[in-house]
Amino acid sequence: METRDLNRHLDAALTRLRQKTGVSVAFGGPVEANGTLLLERFVGPTAGVLSGLSVYLGEGLGGRVVAMGKTAVVNDYFATRAITHRYDQLIRVERLRALVASPVVVHRRPIAVIYGAYRSHEIVGGRVQDTITEEARSLEQETVVAATLAQAREGWTDADGEITSMREQIRAADAKLRRLLASVDNNEVCAALQQIIRTLTDAPGTDNPARGSLLTTRESDVVSLAGLGYSNARIAEALGLTVHTVKSYMKSAMAKLDAQSRLEAVVLARRAHLIP
Repeated sequence: METRDLNRHLDAALTRLRQKTGVSVAFGGPVEANGTLLLERFVGPTAGVLSGLSVYLGEGLGGRVVAMGKTAVVNDYFATRAITHRYDQLIRVERLRALVASPVVVHRRPIAVIYGAYRSHEIVGGRVQDTITEEARSLEQETVVAATLAQAREGWTDADGEITSMREQIRAADAKLRRLLASVDNNEVCAALQQIIRTLTDAPGTDNPARGSLLTTRESDVVSLAGLGYSNARIAEALGLTVHTVKSYMKSAMAKLDAQSRLEAVVLARRAHLIP
């Protein structure tokens, strides 16, 4: 994900975090390849001393969560022995006391960290920890989606000789997004993924995009993955369904499309622009 896009997603996540939890300030930033965290994004009033700070791997709360790869909490920043105190002076200027931080991890590498902090003597409970962890997971999913779309769009041109390859890229991206959608339980992220999937149907290389949908979302998922050669068992695994349920969706889709086989269902669905 480009820096501009990551910053936009970070700002949105930090805004939601502050709205949902009531933290005094929410902040965070990207993690460089060497594990150094750069504090660049802030939502809420600050003294400004943390802006631009480099938090080194293993140092402070942010450096600790980068090293651990999971959410961590300190209810009294200055008294805790769970972290190093390299940044105490700056934290004191900001008058922060209770902090929670969560890493954004993609392909096993931290790419960002988000924090929530209170200036009062708050105890950071399970609800706040769950909320920040959920926002971090949403950022991870958004990053994967952005990378998938970027990969699919590489090399898109109007040249006739590249249309087939381009369509295959679109279909592969569509399949990845449908598998990802099946694992997401955040309504906002689900809605965003569904919109992206609809956009792919209208992407370059598909003629006369569909104006409506004959199939349900799940039926489209099953037919789309079948079009990539997935067996029923593999479709079930990808979408978190049972094989019996996959067969049921396929049977329903075939009936709606008036298809006599899985292959014909795929061909007819593509012809109707219901799948890429």
